[in-house]
Amino acid sequence: MPIEELRQAVLDANIATVRHGLVVSTFGNASGIDRASGRIVIKPSGVPYDQLSADNMALADLDGAVLDNRFKPSSDLATHAVLYRAFRDIGAVIHTHSTFATIFAQSCRALPPLGTTHADYFRGPVPVTRQLTEDEIARDYVTATGEVIVETFRDIDPLEVPAVLVAGHGPFVWGRDPEDAVTNALMLEEAARMAWHTLVLVPDIPPISPALLDRHFLRKHGVNATYGQ
Repeated sequence: MPIEELRQAVLDANIATVRHGLVVSTFGNASGIDRASGRIVIKPSGVPYDQLSADNMALADLDGAVLDNRFKPSSDLATHAVLYRAFRDIGAVIHTHSTFATIFAQSCRALPPLGTTHADYFRGPVPVTRQLTEDEIARDYVTATGEVIVETFRDIDPLEVPAVLVAGHGPFVWGRDPEDAVTNALMLEEAARMAWHTLVLVPDIPPISPALLDRHFLRKHGVNATYGQ
């Protein structure tokens, strides 16, 4: 995607997180990457959402070095860069503090697949990371956040479960492009909302069966997907 198109797509993603109620105040950021050039476009730090434009999206490289000094990038840039380096097939990252997903993150509890709504987007539980150590927090907190996410996905395909709950913090999601990542952020929050209420009613309810989970996930995302046009 040409860099100017990516700037617009990242702007649209940032605005969409607010429109969908996933971000309040400045608690969130979205980014996208042009894999051909290795350049990351990300929300600028300290700019109110109603003042964002495609032109003031910040530009950085895969190492997190700032390439455009007009605007300071989001303070979470280093986390995004770690994820882009580790998950080579993703094209966008979004971080929010959306209410129900953050409740699970703050509870240090993975989001279980309790129904087919969850299974349509996540092929299994959305995992929660371990807590960062005091040394990791003091040394390089933002980079360590990315590293603990990558550690959590050691045995998980990030395209099959395009989201994570950072313990004590909140959710990060990703997708093949910024629009895809917005959808995953929205669906994560909806699945978390449904799960929270379900667990209130039946605290010990088990997840749906692997067969039902796979049936729903693969009809949307498998090689022989039949869902949609």
